[in-house]
Amino acid sequence: MSVAAPPGLLIAAPRSGSGKTTLTLGLMRAARQRGRRVLGAKCGPDYIDPAFHAAATGRPGLNLDSWAMEPALRHALVAGVAEAADLILCEGLMGLFDGVPAEPGRSGSSADIAAAFGWPVILILDVSGQSQSAAATALGCATLDPRLTIAGVVLNRIGSVRHQMLAAQAIERVGLPVLGALRRAPEITLPERHLGLVQAGETADLDLTLDRLAGFIETQIDVDQLLDLAVPSRVEGREPVPARKPPGQRIAVARDAAFSFLYPHLLQGWRAAGAELSFFSPLADEAPPPDCDFCWLPGGYPELYAGKIAAAPRFLEGTRRFAESRPVHGECGGYMVLGRGLIDASGAHHEMLGLLGLSTSFEKRRLTLGYREAELLADTALGPRGAKLRGHEFHYATIADKGDDAPFAILNDAYGSTPSLAGSVRAQVSGSFFHIIA
Repeated sequence: MSVAAPPGLLIAAPRSGSGKTTLTLGLMRAARQRGRRVLGAKCGPDYIDPAFHAAATGRPGLNLDSWAMEPALRHALVAGVAEAADLILCEGLMGLFDGVPAEPGRSGSSADIAAAFGWPVILILDVSGQSQSAAATALGCATLDPRLTIAGVVLNRIGSVRHQMLAAQAIERVGLPVLGALRRAPEITLPERHLGLVQAGETADLDLTLDRLAGFIETQIDVDQLLDLAVPSRVEGREPVPARKPPGQRIAVARDAAFSFLYPHLLQGWRAAGAELSFFSPLADEAPPPDCDFCWLPGGYPELYAGKIAAAPRFLEGTRRFAESRPVHGECGGYMVLGRGLIDASGAHHEMLGLLGLSTSFEKRRLTLGYREAELLADTALGPRGAKLRGHEFHYATIADKGDDAPFAILNDAYGSTPSLAGSVRAQVSGSFFHIIA
C-alpha cells in the first residue's frame, strides 16, 4: 500500500567534483526562503553533507543507502518525514551510476535511490573544457538506465555567453531541457578537509555563505521551474523500521567537534524504540553521565584535538570508571580514543583512554574506504556473536600497534575480497574503524 510522501528530486552528476553540493545547498536555501518545508537527503555513506543540508533547510536530513539499508528501512525513513516536509531534495554521491557489484537496486548508487522513490534527476554537468560534446554525456545519462527520468540539465563552470549557448543548444537538440547555467565562482567555494568539507559547525559565517549560494543560484537558474519538476515520492506503506536495536536504555553519546560522525537515522531509531540519549562533550572535559548504561564514542576528528583530549581528566577518568561496569563502544575516531595512544600528523604522541590495547597514527596516513559487512566475533551490546551489520570504512589513520585484544568482527567488502579481522574487544569495551549504517 502506498502512503503520501513529499515530492522529491535528486541532484546528480556524471562524476564527483561537478558541483552537486553547490547546486543542492543553493536550491535548499532558496526553497526555504520561499517558505517551503524542504528536507535534505544524501545518497550513500556521508556524515558531512547532511549537516550542511540541515543548516540550509533548518531541519535534520536523511541518509539513504541502497547497499547498506534494506528497502523497508529506506521507505520507512522517507515515509516518516511526510508530516515534516513538503519537498525532498536529495544529493547524489560520486557519479549517478557509480556503485558496487550487487543485485539490482542494491548497488549503493544514486540511480538506485532515484529509481526506488521515482524521483526525477536534475543533472549538473561541469562543461569546462568542452561545449557541444557535453550533449553526449547528457544523452548517455538519460538513456543508460531506463528506470530513470532526467528532468533537466544545469550547466556548471560556464566561461562565456558563447560557451553557454553552444553547450545548451547541443543538449536541447537531444531532447533534454537546460534549466540554467552557473558561471565559475571561486568566491563561494566551501572549505575542505581530508574527509570532505570542513564540518558545518566549524564553517565561519555559514548562514551568510548559504544565503550567498542561494542568491548565486537564483541569478542563473529559474528556481521555481526547477522545483516544480519534483514528483510525489513513491513510498510503500510500512511501519517504522529501526536501523539497529538500541544498545542500551540510556545511551551516553559523545558529541562535539571531535566526535560528530553518527548517522541521524540511528539516533532517531533508538529514540523511536524507547531509548534515552544523553550527550556529553569530551572537548569540554565532560564524562559519560553516570546514570547511563551504555557509552558510544562516534567518529570524527580526534586527531585534530588529540592534545586537548589527552588533557581532559574528567573525561578520561570518568570514561574509565564507566567502562568498569558498563559497555563502551567506539567507531573510527572513537576507536582511536579508546586505545593507548594517538600519534598526530606532526608525529606527537598523545595518551588516550587505554581501554583497548591499540595505538593509532595520523602521521603515517593511508586512505581506507568502502562498504563493509561485519560479522561480530563476540557478544556485545551491538549484538550477539554472529550478528551481521552493514556499514563502511572511511579513514586515513593507521594502526601503529594493534595490541593483544581479541578482534571485534570479520569484515567482508562488496567485491568478494578475502575477509579480514577488524577492531578490538576487551571485557565490555569494543571498537573498530567500521561505521554502522544498518
